Amino acid sequence: MLALLLGTGLYLTIGLGFMPILRIPYAFLQLVHGGRRHDKEEGDVSPFGALMTALSSTVGTGNIAGVAVAIAIGGPGALFWMWMTALVGMATKYAEGVLAVKFREIDHDGRHVGGPMYYIKNGMGKSWVWLGGLFAIFGIFASFGTGNYIQAVSVADALNSSYNVPIWLTGAVMMVLAGAVILGGIKRIANVAGKLVPTMAAFYFIAGIIVIVLNIDAVPDAFMLVIRRAFGFDAAVGGFSGALLMLAMQRGVARGIFSNEAGQGSAPIAHAAAKNKDPVNQGIIAMLGTFIDTIVICSITGIAILATGVIPAECNAVSILTNDVMPAVCDTGPPITISAFEAALPGIGGHVVTISLALFAFTTILGWSYYGERCAEYLFSEKAVMPYRVIYVLIVFGATMVLYAGDDMDAVINTVWLATDTLTGMMAAPNLVALLALSPLVFRLTKEYFAAEKAAKK
Repeated sequence: MLALLLGTGLYLTIGLGFMPILRIPYAFLQLVHGGRRHDKEEGDVSPFGALMTALSSTVGTGNIAGVAVAIAIGGPGALFWMWMTALVGMATKYAEGVLAVKFREIDHDGRHVGGPMYYIKNGMGKSWVWLGGLFAIFGIFASFGTGNYIQAVSVADALNSSYNVPIWLTGAVMMVLAGAVILGGIKRIANVAGKLVPTMAAFYFIAGIIVIVLNIDAVPDAFMLVIRRAFGFDAAVGGFSGALLMLAMQRGVARGIFSNEAGQGSAPIAHAAAKNKDPVNQGIIAMLGTFIDTIVICSITGIAILATGVIPAECNAVSILTNDVMPAVCDTGPPITISAFEAALPGIGGHVVTISLALFAFTTILGWSYYGERCAEYLFSEKAVMPYRVIYVLIVFGATMVLYAGDDMDAVINTVWLATDTLTGMMAAPNLVALLALSPLVFRLTKEYFAAEKAAKK
C-alpha cells in the first residue's frame, strides 16, 4: 500500500509538470485572497473552512508521537523521506480536491456532498458504484477507530499521566464538547476548526521554533545527519548500509503518508463542501494541507528532537538492526517529544507537548466525524446522519471508559491501532483506483485553468 500511495503521488506529480511544488506560493495567495471571491458561490463553507476541516483530521497525534517513533526507529533519515513523501503527496491531495468539487452532489437537505465515493460513481460510471460503496464502508469503521477511539484514548491517557485528571472526567468533558460541535454539522465543525486549528498549530509551531533556536548550534549537524542517514550512510557501519537506507525510507514514507492522509480519500470529503465553483482552484487550496501538516508541523517536531539529542541510545537504528530487537521505549512517541521540549524549556516544554497533543487529537475527532457522516449518508441516505452523529459522540466517552476499566490496555490499544491502520489502508485502495482512472481529466482541467488565467492577464 505504501508503494501504491507513493507511486500514485509520483505519477500525478510528473503528469502535472510538478505544478503542486512550483505553485506553493500561489496556493497561499489563493487561500488568503480567494475567500471573499468565492463567498457567494455554491457550497456550505468557505475554501479556508474546508481546508481547516481537512487539517483538523490530519494534524493529530501523528505530528507529535508519530514523527518521534519514525526517527527513533528509522533514524534521522526518516525525516528526509517524510519530506519527499509530502512533496509528491501534494499532487495526490490536489487531484482529490479537484475531483471532489467536480463530481460533488447536493443532497435532499441542501448540503454539498462529495468525496471518493461520489467521484467514483459520477466520474467512473454506474458500473463502479460498488467500489464507492466499499470506500464508504471502510470509511465509517475507520472514523470510529482512527478518528475517534484512538484519539479519545490518547487524550485521556496523556492528561491522566501528566495532570492526574480522572480518565472518566476527560471522557465526559470531551463527549460534551465534541457533541456540541459535531451535532451542528459541517458549518459548525468548519467554524470551530477555522479558529482552533490555526491557533493550536501556531502555538506548537512557535514553541518548536523556540526549542530549535535555543539549540541553533546543533541544527546544521542535524540537517547533515538527516541527509546522510536518508541514503544509508553512517560512521557506525563504516559507510553505506542498504538496511539503514530501507529502514529510514520505510519509516519516513509510512509516517509521511499516514500523517497527511494524501491518497487516503478523507480530505476530499471536506473540500467537496467548499464555496468554490472551480475544481482546480479548490484543488490548489487542498494541496496546502499536505504542506502544512508534514513540511511545516512534522518538521518542527523532527528537528527539535534531533537538535536536542534526546533519542535514547538503544533506539539508534544501527543498534536495532544489529541486535534485531526493538526496545519498547522506541515505540512510544510522546515521551521522546516531551523530552526534547523539556530539555530546551524546563518546566514548560512538557506542558506544551501534552496540551498540543490533547488539542490535536480533539480536532481529529471533529474532522473525522464529518468523514464518517458523509460515508453513512452515501450508504443509507440522509436519515442516517443524525443517528451516526449520536453514536460517534457516545463512542468518545465509551473509549475512555474502556481505558478506565481495562487491565492490559496496551494490548487493547495496539489491537485497535492495527485494525484501524488496516481499514485506513483499505480506504485508500478504491480512492487510488479512481485517482489513476480520472487522472487524464485532472491534467486537462489543470491545463485549461492556467491557460485561461494566462490569457486573462494579457
